[in-house]
Amino acid sequence: MRRLILAAASLIGLAAGVAALPANAAEETPAPPKRSWSFDGMFGTYDRAALQRGFQVYKEVCAACHSLKYVYYRNLTEIGLSVEQAKAVAASVEVNGGLNDQGEPFTRPGTLADHFKAPYANDKAARAANGGALPPDQSLLVNAREGGADYIFGILTGYQGAPSGFALGEGMSYNKYFPGHQISMSQPISDDRVTYADGTKATVEQMSADVTTFLAWASNPELEQRKRMGIRIVLFLILMTGVTYAVKRKVWASVH
Repeated sequence: MRRLILAAASLIGLAAGVAALPANAAEETPAPPKRSWSFDGMFGTYDRAALQRGFQVYKEVCAACHSLKYVYYRNLTEIGLSVEQAKAVAASVEVNGGLNDQGEPFTRPGTLADHFKAPYANDKAARAANGGALPPDQSLLVNAREGGADYIFGILTGYQGAPSGFALGEGMSYNKYFPGHQISMSQPISDDRVTYADGTKATVEQMSADVTTFLAWASNPELEQRKRMGIRIVLFLILMTGVTYAVKRKVWASVH
């Protein structure tokens, strides 16, 4: 009996120690700051200007390593680009056209019906080009990361020099908000990395906010439609509640 009690106590102690690990890790890595986004809340919508600037940042900076495989070129009309502009973006890349009449593979200009072209042919090629690290696809990145848009923005703005005594691995960068603070992706954004077509000053914070907005849209392109439907449903339920109450009073008026 004594052995059973000691064994149970050991298991409880081990479980408590394991349960404490995530809490300790959370204390070491601060949560990224909360930011006010245009698409927050019941009535939130995407800022079209920010979406277009964010797409520019993705195209000129992120697309060199990160795919966007669940987004079609035709979807660019949803962020405010015209059909002709979206066609021009698609046609600027060469995509796999299949096999020709001789059975040989060929490429062709992209069309609106194509998914965004991936920067690498496959995951092995992506790892080989990035020191063994696999750049994540960004189509659903905002949904896939705890903290959503705030987390993505925090990572993009969280690069800084490693504190004294911190053992930074070879090829790694220090990031304040990344778990463990070591990230294999070097800082992708710096001031004036892009030149915005609308003249907006391209600071690290501005570009980070814009590309985060674009990636939020890529992860949730139906967000505005879903919110409009939700508002209609709420208004309908309020109306039906009023009608139901009026009918109830009418039916029970004689009883009272």
